[in-house]
This record gives sequence, structure tokens and C-alpha cells, in this order.
Amino acid sequence: MKIMFASDIHGSAYYCRRMLEVYEASGASRLVILGDILYHGPRNDLPWEYAPKEVIAMLNPLKNQIYAVRGNCDTEVDQMVLEFPILADYALLSIEGKTFYATHGHVYNQDHLPPMQEGDILIHGHTHLLKAEQAETESCGRITVLNPGSVSIPKGGNPNTYGMLEDGVFSIITLDGDVVKKMAL
Repeated sequence: MKIMFASDIHGSAYYCRRMLEVYEASGASRLVILGDILYHGPRNDLPWEYAPKEVIAMLNPLKNQIYAVRGNCDTEVDQMVLEFPILADYALLSIEGKTFYATHGHVYNQDHLPPMQEGDILIHGHTHLLKAEQAETESCGRITVLNPGSVSIPKGGNPNTYGMLEDGVFSIITLDGDVVKKMAL
């Protein structure tokens, strides 16, 4: 099974188009969007080709392939135009025998963990900073923390990236196809 994870599109038609080209070429069976789909937010500059209506038109035909969670920039009005659910604060995914707690990261993150058990995987966006590491926690022991980075507005000098899970390996990859980070789960 191959699953693509992406976060922080922020209404960029250009980067959404690039992301979907990668998704379609990859053969992934699902696209998990970790929030901040249409709006850029007051703290971010407008992303390249900011055109939320175009993003809507690109994503809605894939509604049966998308799992999404609510980002801090996603609202009820966004849900009115998107044909797949986006307002859940988190999703619990069981993939390849692993439990993934997928969330945007503005509520639950490495510093404020949701209810998790040792060995679980927290995957989130929000920071626009890619991450794939093990973390020792007081509340639930050793967990894995993943962040695919940002599709449209990367921060910290990072490139535009997404995550791909295949055969127990999570890779963070640039939209140009370069693997930035890889981790066996």
C-alpha cells in the first residue's frame, strides 16, 4: 500500500497542481491532507498562484481518494465548497499494522500530545518544517513524529515537500522528486 501525505497547500493552484501530478504518477491509493487547504492565513504571504477556486476544482474530483483534517486556516465555509470532509481535528489511521494519529498540528503536536500509546505515530503539518524522528515522551513512551513539510509555503529553508508511505518506509520528498529524508517505521 502506498499513501501520500501533504500539508499546507494554502490555496496555491500552482503547488496543488504539482502535488496532484506527483500523486497521480506515484500510484498511491490515498492522499491524506493534513490541513490548511484553501486559505493562506494572516501570517503567511500569498502563495504562488493563490487561487482557491482552482484548488477546489482540482481536489473535488478526487473526493473518494482524500482523507483530510482541519487546519487552523480551514473553516466551515471551506467545507461548503469541498466535497470531502475537512473539519475533523484528527483522524486515526491504521496503516500496515501501525496506528497513525493524523492532525494539523496547531492543537496536537509533539509538545501537546493527543492520547497515544507507545509505538504510535503522530503525523502533522502546521509548522511547514519537515520532520521524521523518534521521540521519547513522558506520557506514552517512544513514538514517531512525522511532518511532511509544506507543499506551498515551506519554512526554515526547506524545499516544497510531501510525504510518501510505502512498505513501512516514510519518505519526505520534494516536488521535483528528491528524497530529503527517509525513515523506516
